[in-house]
Amino acid sequence: MKTIIVNGSPRKNWNTALLLKEAKKGAESVGAEVEYIDLYDLKFTGCRSCLACKRAGIENPCRCFWKDELTPVLDRIWEADRLIVGSPIYFGEPTAGFRAVMERLIFPVLSYNDYTVRIFKGKVDVDVFLTMNANEDQYRQLYEERYRDYFFPFQFLNGTTRVFPVFDTLQVADYSKYEMRAFSEEHKKSRRETRFPADLKKAFNIGAGTE
Repeated sequence: MKTIIVNGSPRKNWNTALLLKEAKKGAESVGAEVEYIDLYDLKFTGCRSCLACKRAGIENPCRCFWKDELTPVLDRIWEADRLIVGSPIYFGEPTAGFRAVMERLIFPVLSYNDYTVRIFKGKVDVDVFLTMNANEDQYRQLYEERYRDYFFPFQFLNGTTRVFPVFDTLQVADYSKYEMRAFSEEHKKSRRETRFPADLKKAFNIGAGTE
């Protein structure tokens, strides 16, 4: 079992990264071969619309032909059994880096001849962790269905796609250093102490495939 874990947050040791690192431990605990990638260490762009992956008669259309530091990562994802990816939510969306990965990963495996035809012959299961300021009620009312649609393109990898939201997260260690008075530091820290440990445990179980 080969698992690729991609941290789509620019922060390497905060909410999203901590969850993904627990998922990594969980996957390793059941013998998976795991590669962990901090996306914002790489120099890359989103899809350039070069259409090289759509040229007639190419031997392997299921690849991205644009060459940058993301290209070999995409190749390894297509060869994997599982992708675990995480992102904080900015303006109601995953990060720009996360979006770029989605574009570059899914567009080459999408048939422009027939959307119902699966030209990708592999099978990659996808688990998505989302960290956010929204509480659970806000998520259910405003975002749950939206994100189900947002991550629908992962279906073209022929596996299952699951989304795991983590609510009302702590943004910074010391709110007094920032102009962030709309948020209660006391509440955020209480959530970090009382809820986040359970989120980390769930992440471990997801990585291990027991949840």
